[in-house]
Amino acid sequence: MTSTTPAPPEGPRLGALRGAVVAVAGAGGPAGHAALLRLAEAGATVVAADADAQRLAEGVDAARFAHGGATVTGDTVDLLDPAATRAWADRTEKEFGRVDGLVHLVGGWRGSASFAETDLADWDVLHDLLVRTVQHTSLAFEAALARGGNGRYVLVSAAAAGRPTAGNAAYAAAKAAAEAWTLALADGFRRTAPGGRLAAAATILVVKALVSQRMRDERPGAAFAGFTDVTDLADEICRLWARPTEDVNGTRQWLTRTP
Repeated sequence: MTSTTPAPPEGPRLGALRGAVVAVAGAGGPAGHAALLRLAEAGATVVAADADAQRLAEGVDAARFAHGGATVTGDTVDLLDPAATRAWADRTEKEFGRVDGLVHLVGGWRGSASFAETDLADWDVLHDLLVRTVQHTSLAFEAALARGGNGRYVLVSAAAAGRPTAGNAAYAAAKAAAEAWTLALADGFRRTAPGGRLAAAATILVVKALVSQRMRDERPGAAFAGFTDVTDLADEICRLWARPTEDVNGTRQWLTRTP
């Protein structure tokens, strides 16, 4: 059964990630950079991927510099190419011997002033960014996550998926499709659990929107009401490995105060 639950209030228990191998898709953006830093701090081996080589390198270098000795690698991967995505997953497992997580942070937004002005070209773009990449990463990493014994597939979604607005039709529909796909993955983990014991979980972290310190610096007068800071998102991601797999699988966890 799918549930909507609040994220636990306690701080992240970093020991649960020590020695884990976690892949981060879409690691070049602010949320990706924050996740790389937190995962490296927690002692995980972090394998990052993004289509933008420069932004990816900046995040990888920052995580390595902040946490000397941490293993943080970066691959430029076209996640719209299923073969390239599967090759990334296979390469990660072969090199590090296991895969304990896939954090999916590929994002994008397009909208319109009204429903009547919706441009279906926006749907084409968002379908690729927000749905196809989820399909490709989930299919590529599913088996490896289950083999790891405590795997996590983490999708970051938006409240718009359940509350679409007139000018947000394409974005909300794409996010809803990505959530449905992820929950199907969760059901797959449940159905194939050896002896009824889940070896991996798929979960969704829901935000209104994300904000970074750079965004605050660029817009000092903006309130960003209800937005989730990327560092808080990274903390919530790290907490997922410390919680029982059964409590994580198939859940939508709200990171905003008001769902």
